[in-house]
Amino acid sequence: MSGFGAPDDAGRALAIRPGTAIVPVPVDPATARELKRYLDNSRQFAEPTAAQRLKRRLVAQRDRAIARFDARRQDASRWFDRLDLAPDLGENIGSRRWLRGLGTMVGLGVAAIAFWPDLTPLEARPAMPLDPAVNSEMRSQMVLPLALGADSGRRMGPTTAVIPLKSAPERPQIAMVVTLAPGDSFVSMLRRAGVAAEDIDRAAALVGQAVAVGDIAPGTQMDLTLGRRAAAGAPRPLDALSFRARFDLELALARPGVGQVAADGTPVIPNGPLALQRKPIRVDETPLRVRGLVGSSLYRSMRQAGVPASAVQDYLKTLDEQIDIEREVRASDEFDVILSYRRAATGERQAGQLLYAGIDRAGRARTQLMRWGTGGRFYEASGVGEQRRGLLAPVPGAITSNYGMRRHPILGYFRMHSGMDFKASHGTPIVAVSDARVSSAGRAGGCGIAVRLEHGGGLSTRYCHMSRMAVAPGMTVRRGQVIGYVGSTGLSTGAHLHYEMYRGGRPINPASVQFVNRALLSGTELIDFRRRLLMLKEVVPGAALADLAPQAGETREPVREIEKIDTARQGPPAARAP
Repeated sequence: MSGFGAPDDAGRALAIRPGTAIVPVPVDPATARELKRYLDNSRQFAEPTAAQRLKRRLVAQRDRAIARFDARRQDASRWFDRLDLAPDLGENIGSRRWLRGLGTMVGLGVAAIAFWPDLTPLEARPAMPLDPAVNSEMRSQMVLPLALGADSGRRMGPTTAVIPLKSAPERPQIAMVVTLAPGDSFVSMLRRAGVAAEDIDRAAALVGQAVAVGDIAPGTQMDLTLGRRAAAGAPRPLDALSFRARFDLELALARPGVGQVAADGTPVIPNGPLALQRKPIRVDETPLRVRGLVGSSLYRSMRQAGVPASAVQDYLKTLDEQIDIEREVRASDEFDVILSYRRAATGERQAGQLLYAGIDRAGRARTQLMRWGTGGRFYEASGVGEQRRGLLAPVPGAITSNYGMRRHPILGYFRMHSGMDFKASHGTPIVAVSDARVSSAGRAGGCGIAVRLEHGGGLSTRYCHMSRMAVAPGMTVRRGQVIGYVGSTGLSTGAHLHYEMYRGGRPINPASVQFVNRALLSGTELIDFRRRLLMLKEVVPGAALADLAPQAGETREPVREIEKIDTARQGPPAARAP
């Protein structure tokens, strides 16, 4: 069999002998691109295969189904629009359309309740077979609510061998901790605890030998031990009572035999009258001195250094009476604070009042103030007690009317306004501008409820239009003490304070006067003052924070678990605030 090959250059076909291998001739890229265009066009006119026909038929059926679904959805939407099942129930109340909407709402609510899910637990077949023995064993290990009649537990279900007791036995002793509440008394506290009346009288008499029962501080916790009743229904006797009566004293009441054990190991039954035992506690009263840099905020710096908040407030108030803190205290200055401080050998600490307030600049003392005397006044290092900041504002408000001639807001004519009016709301506290004695207090005509203070040296002040007073004639008041409250009594158009000042009985402009309270120390009192100041200045900062070294026979108070947690959070004693 012969074949024909490709034509030659003259267009004649070339014969190919059988058995001759045909070698493909490579086609250049340009010719391949031209031939691809013809091949693509020829595929469009070729008949589709069976797979292509099946695919086209499925696509056509899908398109028809989608078109039918869209048409039915549109018909349903138009039908529901015409039906109007959910009209606005706020319109046409009582009409047929409104009733139809109400029915729709009720029907939907019923359907929602009907399809509410069931929250009961599903029962599942256990993984292991349960015979009666296994079921009983598992039930004895269950924890079931007693309110639903549970009888599970190995020791909860009594059998017929259990004989019920006629009465439950009482505990031989009951130990408890009681706290003296504010406004409560020592006797009533013991009575509520169930102590017998004769023991209450005996305990109060014994404690009164050491401290006054009424001086026991509220919040004091007492360890109480009650003994066995003498008869059914009788109150329990007091076997032991111990508490911290003062910072330096602990008291203990006990009967003979409490806490003792006989030779055979049985506890001894307490018997005999109560006896008092005093346990003095060693206390160190080295003052606490704290120094530090003022920084951007004096208050924050002192609190971060460990000064108690109450002592910081006293320090700022004392210093503000002498200097202008905002203008005269710099960030590079150092504050110097000394507080009364007590450390007990049992570990308790107690911070007291402010003793010394100072400001140092460049290593030198700029302001030194020390508390001296029974009145608690602060004196400078020179022995002078002086308030240099002048008058206090009677109320924290703006001045609305000054001293001078003005038209009276009620009477309507010009007359002398012999004082200053301060803007303040009803009930605002009014304070004394300086130390004084109350010369009069009560109604004063157009001035309404008024208080007049005599400051000495012929100077006096009057505060008018009060709603109520806080002082009475003859009383002595200190600078900053509340003497009344703002009101609108007398000839007044509204709540405010009318403040007047007199010199020799004649009114003067209050803005022209500054008060200075001055007290001088002299003689032996001045020597004692300076000696005390030198002693305070020799106190080492932070020395009072160290624990006292225990001595023979002294034991520290046990630390409770919650106190251990608090101590761990606060850090070591040297870093904690006192």
